[in-house]
Amino acid sequence: MRGDNQSFLEDLPKDFILLGVSDRPWLEPPLFVVLLVSYILAMLGNIAIILVSQLDSQLHSPMYIFLGHLSFLDLCYTTTTVPQMLVNMGSSRKTISYRGCTVQYAIFHWLGCTECIILAAMALDRYVAICQPLRYAIIMHHPLCQQLVAVAWLSGFGNSLAQVVLTVQLPFCGRQVLNNFFCEVPAMIKLSCADTTVNDATLAVLVAFFVLVPLALILLSYGFIAHAVLKIQSSRGRHKAFGTCSSHLVVVSLFYLPAIYMYLQPPSSYSQEQGKFISLFYSIITPTLNPFIYTLRNKDVKGALRRLMSRTWRFCRR
Repeated sequence: MRGDNQSFLEDLPKDFILLGVSDRPWLEPPLFVVLLVSYILAMLGNIAIILVSQLDSQLHSPMYIFLGHLSFLDLCYTTTTVPQMLVNMGSSRKTISYRGCTVQYAIFHWLGCTECIILAAMALDRYVAICQPLRYAIIMHHPLCQQLVAVAWLSGFGNSLAQVVLTVQLPFCGRQVLNNFFCEVPAMIKLSCADTTVNDATLAVLVAFFVLVPLALILLSYGFIAHAVLKIQSSRGRHKAFGTCSSHLVVVSLFYLPAIYMYLQPPSSYSQEQGKFISLFYSIITPTLNPFIYTLRNKDVKGALRRLMSRTWRFCRR
């Protein structure tokens, strides 16, 4: 047993080389600038959403409770991956330690699965607001919102824990080069030199559950919403109802389409070359766009931001 453990530990590299676009060195400078600007925008945008949802009393409704958690998730998403990418692109040594890699894909999967359920909870909130407006305050009460948020975070953690337990047992036989910008479970499974049937099957089942079940609930909610909205007689009423849902639908599309492509395809057809750019999209582009989508399409958020900036300006002038 001791010999087996020692052999297993010897198969684990101390560091992984994150290839990124080092095979295309001309891409690194412009990509570095894009990532840096996107990261700054994602930080500022999501921090602003979190602040206004917490500080403005007019945004203490269930919708903005979920939006605050979504912004916090996006903030953590980018912070988990982008600083490491920027460091690697700015240096000739493009490595990450084995422990750092494990922590990175553990947190990344935790956040991803949590976001799936938060987006489903937001769709439920929109369904109740439009289809059951008179009972909205009774159904979407504060304890229920807190319970939905807790379920999202705990179930996401459980999925991540299962993935980590299986992935850390994989031997890599000295393989160190990850054709990716950061550590992710599909790339780790692809790199292993062992039989990964159990890992592939577990990843497929868990991701299908965390992606397809919330997505089905979202589509069902919007099916009922569309049916209810089409019954509204005035065009202004229909426009207002669709306006409250359009931002969420755009965010759902930006999040789910890359996730479905990445995680719900057969392992044999998984392409690391395509996968790394799709991973880059939903790890930085989507979290950067989300706060602007909600801000530009939401009068309440824009009003809260103006009030926050006005209070900040008055405080600074004292």
